[in-house]
Amino acid sequence: MIRVARPLAVVAVAGSLLAGCSEGPERTTEALRPLAAREQAVAIVSAGKEHRVTWTLVLANPNRWHFAENVVATVVGRDAQGREVVRSRHPVDAVPPGRTMAFSATTSTTTRPAKVEISVESPQWRKAARIPSAFKRFPVADLNTVKLRDGQYLVSGNLRNPFRKETATLTVTAVLRDRNGRTVGGRADFVENVGPGTWRRFVITVPKPAGGVDPERTEVFVSPWGSSAGPYEELARAGAVPLHTDRPRTAPFPKERGGETAAFE
Repeated sequence: MIRVARPLAVVAVAGSLLAGCSEGPERTTEALRPLAAREQAVAIVSAGKEHRVTWTLVLANPNRWHFAENVVATVVGRDAQGREVVRSRHPVDAVPPGRTMAFSATTSTTTRPAKVEISVESPQWRKAARIPSAFKRFPVADLNTVKLRDGQYLVSGNLRNPFRKETATLTVTAVLRDRNGRTVGGRADFVENVGPGTWRRFVITVPKPAGGVDPERTEVFVSPWGSSAGPYEELARAGAVPLHTDRPRTAPFPKERGGETAAFE
């Protein structure tokens, strides 16, 4: 009797396990938080009857496993009487999971706005195809900020492609801040076809900002160009370039000492 009862118990337990597995994959209960506009700045440069409005926006994606796609920034300028003098919509690059990115663009108007407002439409959320650490940051080195005679700033430096795949187009956004860390200006440019593991120089001319600038607080953001997660995921799928690829240049030890036994008195 005992020998018969044991197999029946095993079958019962196995059946309960199979029933639990047949319910399908576990659904995530994590609620997606909204995309946050952390900082923004506007610079207006007038040339004759044309007024160029350069806006800079810093966006933070608080969701660790989702891309913010199809993000659109709407810029509205109004005169002193509150009348709308310019309105433009600007698609920006997808914001990676758990990352803060900056974007900048320029729009023109024949009437100088007294006030400019920037709003961001709700994005579409897409779950990342890989773990967040696979979306490597693009390292920036030799960053230098120089003030020009006309009040503009020249931001230069070098960026590196950390992936095994050549990049198509990268958006490079320079953000200027004052000594208190507040964003006062910025501008974006593009860098094309950066090979795997290689460095590429960039130079960005930022229009004259409204406030003072601390060159030591300049920050540069780099992202694959495109409103969807596709460009970033293609790079991540190719994998990252190893950080150390050079062979050792020092001579080996004449005798391997790893196997020596220390004697203690």
